[in-house]
Amino acid sequence: MTLHNPIEIRSAQPIETREQQQDDPLAAVVAGVEELRSAAEQHRSQLDERLGNEVRTIGDRIAALETRLNRPGTGQQQQDNGPDAEIRAFLDYARRGVLPQGHEQRALDSGTTSGATGGYTVPENFVAELLRNIVQFSPVRSVARVMSIGSASVKLPKRTGTMTAAWVDEGDDSDETSPTFAQVTVPAYEARCFTDISNQLLEDSGLDLSAELAFDAAEEFGRLEGAAFLKGTGTGQPSGILADTAITTGAKISGNASTLGSAPAELLIDLFYSLKPFYRAGATWGMNGTTLAAVRKLKDTTGQFLWQPSLQAGQPDTLLGRPVLELPDMDDVGAGKFPIILGDFAQGYRIVDRIALSALRDPYSAAVSSQTRFHWRRRVGGTVVKSEAFKAVKIAAS
Repeated sequence: MTLHNPIEIRSAQPIETREQQQDDPLAAVVAGVEELRSAAEQHRSQLDERLGNEVRTIGDRIAALETRLNRPGTGQQQQDNGPDAEIRAFLDYARRGVLPQGHEQRALDSGTTSGATGGYTVPENFVAELLRNIVQFSPVRSVARVMSIGSASVKLPKRTGTMTAAWVDEGDDSDETSPTFAQVTVPAYEARCFTDISNQLLEDSGLDLSAELAFDAAEEFGRLEGAAFLKGTGTGQPSGILADTAITTGAKISGNASTLGSAPAELLIDLFYSLKPFYRAGATWGMNGTTLAAVRKLKDTTGQFLWQPSLQAGQPDTLLGRPVLELPDMDDVGAGKFPIILGDFAQGYRIVDRIALSALRDPYSAAVSSQTRFHWRRRVGGTVVKSEAFKAVKIAAS
């Protein structure tokens, strides 16, 4: 009998077992976690890139803004160089003598040519306050025409001829109308003064130091220029109204020496109507306090006072209907003197102010008195541009 080798029969793995291996929960979880990690890494990478771009953009914008702000005349530099910064810088200099650094120092000393030796240009706000105060001591400035210049002098036109107006028949040729003009050069002359202020006041933070300094300097400059606008020679100083020969030679002369004459009221009336009507309408009387007292007592032929006091606050007294200006530097009544002037100051006299005003702090000259001295320097000019706009009274010499 033939024997055959036994055949081993093994059963195949059940289908359920294979499916269970493929759907193993742990493997699925691991795969899911790996997928989430990969997605998170990709998202973080994209987010980092986007945030980096935004940060760079913001940085570029800030850099551009800073560049623009630091340009002259714009942004923060403009604020640093503004009026407030200039005043702060000047007051720091005035109180302590220490110049600030940076923009404020440039704001303070811009425009000077001689540095600390010649002083520092004061702020425009301070100059404006000084000019408001200076009128109290320089009355001509309140009625004359004032202009600011940036150069050493200014040339003004002055008409020396008249218009050639004439009647003509139709068809006739008319004469050329050519008024004659000349040029008047008005230099800005240098004026200097100094004022002292106690060190205790400088140390007092509650003191309006700007106003104090402006008033003191205005008083000094006002007294100086007030006299020059009337009697200045024109050599190294403004040319005064009474230095104009056309005005003095055309003056009305009183009938008596050392007085306004036997008929002073008539003298003033004649003077008033000797002025051309278009100047008379804007005319102002000028005389000093002593002459004012004498004129105020004058009456006309009907017994009425020529002088009319103001009935409204802030309005000037009038003489023959025109305002009266007290000019302390006018002559007293005396032989050969000119005690009274009448004219349209705005038409006839021109004042020029050089823009810059410089100050130099000097803590040494008045130190023994516990004071600090301030040296001031400015330039101002003045001259008559229309002699016919003025008439004067001259007292007879004998």
